[in-house]
Amino acid sequence: MTFPFIPKEISWLYFNARVLQEAENKNVPVVERMKYLGIYSNNLDEFFRVRVATLKRLLDIGKKAVEIIGYEPKVVLKQIHDIVLEQRSKFEYVYTLLTHELRKENIFIINEKHLSKDQEEFVSAFFRKEVRPKLMPVIINHSSDIPNLKEQIIYFAICFGSKHTKKEQFAIMEVPTNILPRFIELPRIGSKRYIIMLDDIVRWGMRDTFSIFNFDTIEAYTIKFTKDAEIDVVDNVSESYVENVSRSLKKRKQASTVSFVYDQQVPAAFLNLILKRFQFKQSDAIIPGGRYHNFKDFIKFPNIGKKELVYESIPATSHPDLKNERSILNVLREKDILLHYPYHSFDYFIDLLREASIDPKVKSIEITLYRLAKSSSVVNALINAVKNGKEVTAVMELQARFDEEANISWSNTLREEGVKIIYGVQSLKVHSKLCLISCNDGKRNENFACLGSGNFNEDTARIYTDNLLMTSDPKITNEVEKVFNFFRRNYKRDNFHHLLVAPFSMRNKIISHIKNEIINAKNKKKAYIIIKINNVVDLEIIELLYQASNAGVKIRLMVRGMCSLVPGVSGYSENIEARAIIDRFLEHSRIMIFCNDGEERYYITSADLMARNLDRRVEVACPVYDEEIQKELKNYLEIVWKDAVKARVINEKMNNVYYQTRAKKKIRSQYEFYTYLCNRKK
Repeated sequence: MTFPFIPKEISWLYFNARVLQEAENKNVPVVERMKYLGIYSNNLDEFFRVRVATLKRLLDIGKKAVEIIGYEPKVVLKQIHDIVLEQRSKFEYVYTLLTHELRKENIFIINEKHLSKDQEEFVSAFFRKEVRPKLMPVIINHSSDIPNLKEQIIYFAICFGSKHTKKEQFAIMEVPTNILPRFIELPRIGSKRYIIMLDDIVRWGMRDTFSIFNFDTIEAYTIKFTKDAEIDVVDNVSESYVENVSRSLKKRKQASTVSFVYDQQVPAAFLNLILKRFQFKQSDAIIPGGRYHNFKDFIKFPNIGKKELVYESIPATSHPDLKNERSILNVLREKDILLHYPYHSFDYFIDLLREASIDPKVKSIEITLYRLAKSSSVVNALINAVKNGKEVTAVMELQARFDEEANISWSNTLREEGVKIIYGVQSLKVHSKLCLISCNDGKRNENFACLGSGNFNEDTARIYTDNLLMTSDPKITNEVEKVFNFFRRNYKRDNFHHLLVAPFSMRNKIISHIKNEIINAKNKKKAYIIIKINNVVDLEIIELLYQASNAGVKIRLMVRGMCSLVPGVSGYSENIEARAIIDRFLEHSRIMIFCNDGEERYYITSADLMARNLDRRVEVACPVYDEEIQKELKNYLEIVWKDAVKARVINEKMNNVYYQTRAKKKIRSQYEFYTYLCNRKK
């Protein structure tokens, strides 16, 4: 590689470091800071399950791996190990800091050794009634006795021994956090509130659990495994696509281990026994830790104190053009509507589906589904449409990672209710966010389309920033219909003149737009590119952005996650600036603006600038033609760019320094844009 490039895995670790920064940030409410520790931990687990697992697979193909990803997997795996160990020290420091902060608020996290008499009675009753029936220990005599442990589960490695026999006995036992809450509130003492973790209640009852054995000492040490989460779906004419994915999910449970985290106090003999049983190598991610693991549960850390310890709720603002008494379809006949989640309510989309389900002119509804809410109103609305005689088709992606089983279940539910199900293609994930409502009043056909950057999921719409464009513009709706025809007609490719559709035209169209800016810059015309996206790691796009920078194109990148491009490097990227925002809402919206010599081109898209999105997924970037919405998007991106509270500068050092400004008013973009939308409706 002949240009500056940061391996995407390394860049990702520095994204997660920004999450850890929020946990340390004293301006964030303390319970929210605990939740950021949970988000950091959950992110890291997924990182090992997906990205580290992929690198380990690439090790097996030798030098060819460098040709595929552009760098040596073995070198990057070593870097990952070193960075994770460094971040783990920071994590433990922040956790200790937060426990002290909670104490100032009269909230105490205590373990089984610091219980009052009343609290001990409470723990005793809770253990016997709720915990003990769930505990199933396995006694270990040899390495072969250790069962094939599940991933993402807290296990205790238990050692108990007798002074007389001087012999140690070992056991493995799951801590049932998937059944019982991780955090249990104990009886108060005056104004003081107390929380104990389920782990420590299990520890408290350890002697009870192993009472049949004669021992003097007993200790429990936490261990946790993370496994390769990739599922291998292969062509097999003897089974359906659903059966194929289901079979692959079962194989995931026996996948190879990619990381092992353990309490560093565990006796060396027992640790070696475990490492031997699971055939760990020196190069594997074996990470020493403390007393507690699976901090992802801290996402649900309870607030038992003052309301100021969590973020103040932000009620969704209404859209000025969508009044309760008006038909949404009639509004869309007049103009396009752009929704901004979570500042606008997802209920508008549900209302649209509800209206379509009872409108006699509506004949069919088609939708792509990637991730759904646990109690999905979208599914309910689609089923209701079938009951009202509409033809409903759902393109269900079975390979949405970690949602495969849920999507198989949802597809069965929908099919049983009469919805036609089309499954995603085995070699192409359907990641586009599309909905098409088709009408006929007996005289003419009319289509309405919704295109977005985020899933049709009311749960994530409350915490992710996303955009949803609703339109009746035939230039858009006719091409959305072509995308659904692609699924219906055995994946026959069509021509698209407005939508950018991956894997067919999106890459080439984006390249064409960048090259157009290069030409304009060389001809002394105004030239700039503004992109807000989740990830920028595609080699071809990055190299072209460097060329654009050298030609004089001004480039602004707002990248939440991975950014392999390095801004501000002499001879490559002097004209490129990049920033990242981590705040209470996850920045998920994807927007692109190309100057085009003053005739700006606007897009909202479901795709990141990654090879997988551009080449191996069905993605859609939708042009925005409405001038009022264009102005709204431009204002939004200006607000995001001016953020001087939560924005970090992306640079070669990857040190996550906060963006500084001399402006008297420091803008926090998520709150500033919410205020902008609230004022707009007045």
